[in-house]
Amino acid sequence: MKRLSSSTWVLLVGLSAIVAATGGACAAKQQSTFDGSGGKAGSTNSSSSSSGTNGTGGDGGDGGGWIPPTDGGDNDSGTCNEGPPDKDNDGDGYTENEGDCYDCDKNINPGAVEVIVDGEDAGAPVDENCNKETDEPPPTCDSGLALNSEDPMDAAKAIGLCNFVKSAKWVLADGSPIPVDATKLANFHLGHGILPKFGTNNTPQEGVNMLMLSSGTARNKGDGESVYRTFDKNYTSNAPFGFPKASPACPGVTTGLPHDATGVQIEVNVPTNALSATFDFQFFTYEWHDFICEQFNDFFVAHVEPFPMGQTDGNIAFDKTGNPISVNNAFIDACGCPGNPPDACAAGGISFTCALGKTFLAGTPFESDLANPGWTHGSTGWLRTTLPVKPGDTFRIRLVTYDSSDGNLDSSTLIDNWQWYGKAGEIGTIDIPPN
Repeated sequence: MKRLSSSTWVLLVGLSAIVAATGGACAAKQQSTFDGSGGKAGSTNSSSSSSGTNGTGGDGGDGGGWIPPTDGGDNDSGTCNEGPPDKDNDGDGYTENEGDCYDCDKNINPGAVEVIVDGEDAGAPVDENCNKETDEPPPTCDSGLALNSEDPMDAAKAIGLCNFVKSAKWVLADGSPIPVDATKLANFHLGHGILPKFGTNNTPQEGVNMLMLSSGTARNKGDGESVYRTFDKNYTSNAPFGFPKASPACPGVTTGLPHDATGVQIEVNVPTNALSATFDFQFFTYEWHDFICEQFNDFFVAHVEPFPMGQTDGNIAFDKTGNPISVNNAFIDACGCPGNPPDACAAGGISFTCALGKTFLAGTPFESDLANPGWTHGSTGWLRTTLPVKPGDTFRIRLVTYDSSDGNLDSSTLIDNWQWYGKAGEIGTIDIPPN
């Protein structure tokens, strides 16, 4: 999988899908058509919302559109007859009586997300979500959240999922319930945190907060609850479906049982005009550089059910060579060692150029390896994963970070900036520049 620049990505602020619209308004009704020329959900070509395993985030095809009905009358000439108010004339799941403000376009209804019109060729603003406003500021919901909130719905809000969330719960690596023992439960809750900043240079990709999931403590350096390097929580679980698995970078090395997993599972209703979604994350690990290509291979897994088309185990986050996001990861580019730069850092038989330097590690607990003077621990920098979705469907996504084989040398993941798109996209993960 080729590592790509994200300079061509078109982002929305908050929860919005990109579906370019042309059209106008008459009296009280909207009349618009969609040309499918909205924003991108990736940076390579694709014309289908289906996906292949380990693909790159893709451009995608049309973001849906109004196909005029052929029931005679004015419809065949390109104008709209919305029909009886108790019938769903455009097939989007809503009638006029149920709030569909333009029942000739399946991208316009109360279950849609607002499209932000931007650029000369984007067309006139349209009220996609039928709230009597066009191009209103997108919702934000991650302010005022407590660092140590134990409400899993706050975790969804922290990553930018303000609407369309059906349920959320804390889970272990395989989706099983969290510990009930009081001590282990307290340890579990130290593994998630809602942070306005992590270290000196890691700030939210959107809004004012971001979620951290950790096999150790999800806290900033200097926080009283922060534990450097090892916080063994003394619980285990089974691995996610399809795991453990060997990384292509380390053939023949299989990791052990998950320890100290911290995860959140969110059930999401897809907007009626969305064909893909993205989220940003950054993986940090104390395992770098001492335990590359060994069984102590901590993971961040983004597991989706039902599996996206063409996907075999539900995990949608990979590095550029097909490795799951783990210690054995070709995306670990924020790091440092004696002689770097200009020399690469050799670890576990793999050469790491540390192209991102130490910027993302500054001020974090990962900035210095106290056991190895001159070395840092490692991070991927910010990455973005694309998920193809089907309008109106419901899916579950489990985001989880865990230790492997033991509870030593923890790993943590920042997650933020959930976005919806009206363009199809393929499963894949790319690196992106920081805000």
